[in-house]
Amino acid sequence: MNSTTCPTFAIGETVCLPPIQIPFYFVVRQNLLDGIPDTYVALAAPVLAYWIVSLTFYCLDISGWRWLDKYRIHDSEEVKSRNLATPGEVVRAVVVQHITQTALGLAWLSEPQEISVARCQSEMEVLGRTLVSVVRHVIGEERGLKFLEIWGPEITHWLYWWGIPVARILFALFIVDTWQYFLHRLMHTNKYLYRKIHSVHHKLYVPYAFGALYNHPIEGFLLDSLGAVIAESIAHLTMRQTIFVFAFSTCKTVDDHCGYSLPFDPFQVMSGNNADYHDIHHQTIGIKSNFSQPFFIHWDTLLGTRMTRKDIQDRKQKVKTT
Repeated sequence: MNSTTCPTFAIGETVCLPPIQIPFYFVVRQNLLDGIPDTYVALAAPVLAYWIVSLTFYCLDISGWRWLDKYRIHDSEEVKSRNLATPGEVVRAVVVQHITQTALGLAWLSEPQEISVARCQSEMEVLGRTLVSVVRHVIGEERGLKFLEIWGPEITHWLYWWGIPVARILFALFIVDTWQYFLHRLMHTNKYLYRKIHSVHHKLYVPYAFGALYNHPIEGFLLDSLGAVIAESIAHLTMRQTIFVFAFSTCKTVDDHCGYSLPFDPFQVMSGNNADYHDIHHQTIGIKSNFSQPFFIHWDTLLGTRMTRKDIQDRKQKVKTT
């Protein structure tokens, strides 16, 4: 695709950009998978991600590999003896949640916009004009024009393909974390909500991957499904960003319940909110702590509900000395 050339990045209302350079992650066609609308991919991605990641950890559980023992948070016998829900109950509850979230997605998600190079070029030109206005206002007309002549096209390209998409995705993750923290905390502090709804999830005293979405149907709808579509709407995600966020959130949630503390697991390395952190919440001593899920721990830290393994040891030591 050729673009108009001009000596400056912006002359009046005209923004001149070099030919579009498509980044590696972007596919220039209407649907990622031929014959399957991206909307359906967005709905199928979290379901497939859930069972694929869960099955991976299940294979580890039954592998008999001794080298994994040092990474298990609880041994296999403890998982069987202390959990109150049977595997059949867990699978049925997860299937119900997947049906519910798919139905909600079909009602909520709209058709994606047209995917084409021409559309990307047009949006980048609009972004370029906005950049011109901001730079001129911040650093002045003359210096702004000199700056834009050199850096305008590069900044526009970076903002369009990397800066804005990453900011939207991070904002969506923040919304999910905020929604889940306060609703999750409410379900623990309100005795009725805990007894009638959230206590179902805590039948898994020792979490495992398949049980990540073992919830009461109302909790599954409010905490997970509704929170995800609200984040998608507020953050104004594109359909393909939605596919990524839905699948990524699901993988992270399953990983948080996997029962392994793995130093080489990227989901556990990305933040302190990992399988070990969430396991504390499932134990009696930590049931009123570590409400944050699934990504970061900022709300627990800011609001004083964070508990670490060291805190547990300190409490036990204090009990012994008294």
